[in-house]
Amino acid sequence: MFQFIHAADIHLDSPLKGLEQYPEAPTQIIRTAPRDALVQLVDLAIEQRVAFVLIAGDLYDGDWRDFNTGLFFIHQARRLRDAEIPLYLISGNHDAANRMTRSLQLPENVTFFSAAAAETKLIPELDVAIHGQSFATAATFDNLALKYPTAKSGCFNIGLLHTCATGGEGHEPYAPCSLEDLKAQNYDYWALGHIHKREILCEEPLIAFSGNIQGRHIRETGPKGCLLVTVDDDRRLSTEFRALDVLRWELATVDARGARSLEETLDRVTTEIETLFGQAEGKYLALRVIIQGTCPVHKDLLSKRHQLIAEIRGRAVDIGRGEIWIEKIKINTSDPVQITGDISDDALGEIHSLFEQVQANPELLVELDCDFSTVSQKIPATVKESTLRQGDSEWLNEILSEAESVLMSRLTGRGDNQ
Repeated sequence: MFQFIHAADIHLDSPLKGLEQYPEAPTQIIRTAPRDALVQLVDLAIEQRVAFVLIAGDLYDGDWRDFNTGLFFIHQARRLRDAEIPLYLISGNHDAANRMTRSLQLPENVTFFSAAAAETKLIPELDVAIHGQSFATAATFDNLALKYPTAKSGCFNIGLLHTCATGGEGHEPYAPCSLEDLKAQNYDYWALGHIHKREILCEEPLIAFSGNIQGRHIRETGPKGCLLVTVDDDRRLSTEFRALDVLRWELATVDARGARSLEETLDRVTTEIETLFGQAEGKYLALRVIIQGTCPVHKDLLSKRHQLIAEIRGRAVDIGRGEIWIEKIKINTSDPVQITGDISDDALGEIHSLFEQVQANPELLVELDCDFSTVSQKIPATVKESTLRQGDSEWLNEILSEAESVLMSRLTGRGDNQ
């Protein structure tokens, strides 16, 4: 019996663009989180005395600002070396273009697979054969799996591959392949990288994405880490997820249906934040709060937005004792007296349809964004920085939702005169 770790998508020292939009963000914690997660990966490997570690691409996040990124990785690799644990890795789309890597002297326990062609590395004492290939360029659209070596007879065969496989939302279609392509190689395990969501694609043979080890933004929510794979004496496999993240991103979705006051809404938000903080396993928590549902307090939530936001942030500080950051608060509620049903034949229906079209069409959003350049000339610089975020389609959609709600209320005579 032996164990190994399957990890991927470390994105060491990722620049994390956009943090400047959040003056209260725990910038230092976020920036060092990938490093801290890698340290925990190495800690786990040493603690479990695994036979080897696999990293399925994107160790780095492109070219480094300086050599400190590479030196940090070497230090962690040496910790594995001192524990007599080999490390096998391939480059993916993010680190394929890293020029500095080529001049980096790796410790002797590190095996970096070639980008020229797929190759096989043997671990004779375990009868293990690891097959892998690095990306030669960032935009690799060839089906690399088709040219992987045939399985070594008598060995436990592992394929190490950076791929979108059959596709993944929000990820470029690099090195695409089908499950049939992977199964055809007759390997015992495929260790995949590139898709940041943990997923078992197939049980027999076991084909898995480990996901990234540290979420980098709000689109990467929930626990992040690696797969600890156990191979018994009969070569039967089992996997166990191990969390490695030091900062956890979560969505606090609050149902405000029926809420009649600001205080009642705040209490519901508080309950959700407390629940998520209790589930965070001691991690620093980065939250986006989304308040949704049809409720009588809808107009108050919009008109008293700044008060609501301040109250939520204050309660988060009390709950987390400084270990919770509210990344954003979105109000997606609606007025219960708003016209419902099929209104597609009247003017209100046309207006609603227009809002839907604009929100669904990125090109129209770009045109709107261009119009903001004229508006921005009339707004003081201090206000402009906090209100207009040109090029941010998510922000534009949020503003459009609010505008539709206010407009509909006024057109139906149910709005106030604010």
